[in-house]
Amino acid sequence: MNRLNYVEVCLSPADYPLYRENFELVVVIDVLRATSAICTALENGVSRIKPVASVREAETWREQGFVGAAERNGEIVEGFDIGNSPIAYINRATELRGKTVVLTTTNGTKAIDIASEKETVVIGALNNLDALCHWLIQQNQNILVLGSGWKDKFNLEDTICAGAIADQLIESGKFKADEDSTVAAKFIYRSARDNMFAFLRASSHRRRLRRLNLNEDVKYCLTPNNLTTIPILKDGFLVPLDVKSENFERLEVANKVGTAKN
Repeated sequence: MNRLNYVEVCLSPADYPLYRENFELVVVIDVLRATSAICTALENGVSRIKPVASVREAETWREQGFVGAAERNGEIVEGFDIGNSPIAYINRATELRGKTVVLTTTNGTKAIDIASEKETVVIGALNNLDALCHWLIQQNQNILVLGSGWKDKFNLEDTICAGAIADQLIESGKFKADEDSTVAAKFIYRSARDNMFAFLRASSHRRRLRRLNLNEDVKYCLTPNNLTTIPILKDGFLVPLDVKSENFERLEVANKVGTAKN
């Protein structure tokens, strides 16, 4: 009988130290809006993204010629001309094609920085949900899904996305979960999946973004499977995962193992 790997949900970066052991792969999610913007930017031609935790770091990288993107409390930081709006990356796709962007956000890049100690860090959102889950199911690793939350607090939209990921992985028959946080996230997702936009109508961050007239971003971020790009952290930069190349490398390794046994 094949061993089942674990998939667990950590609802906030503040809880990460309680979950960090025994996981080789971390999925970072910040649905509204950092990870949605990262997936969108890379799918629309941005070459790579340097996630940094502070505005000062972003300014330093921008001085080296990178495109600077910074957001705090839902708004673009003064001195930067782009934040973490996925729609902005679509509208400026021609201008940003082939460029490197340095990005700092209120929550998402902090979570990425925390997770960067792990061997594999990938970026998830509702936008790339099915493509991401299909790839994750093929990985023979214990997986931690890390919600970025809001300033270390529980966040409803990240919990729904984390629950969607956990649900697909568990349903594949290749994963199991023990933590109550994972069970809760899964059932919150199942309650919301038929109309996530309505379910999240009263959520704190959606109300925050509505006050900033960012409803177009919200609708986009809550649309599942309008992207297929899976960003992965490589040498400190987020780049699109080359699934075909990775599958080929895995096949090569399997063939070598099989030849050696023969």
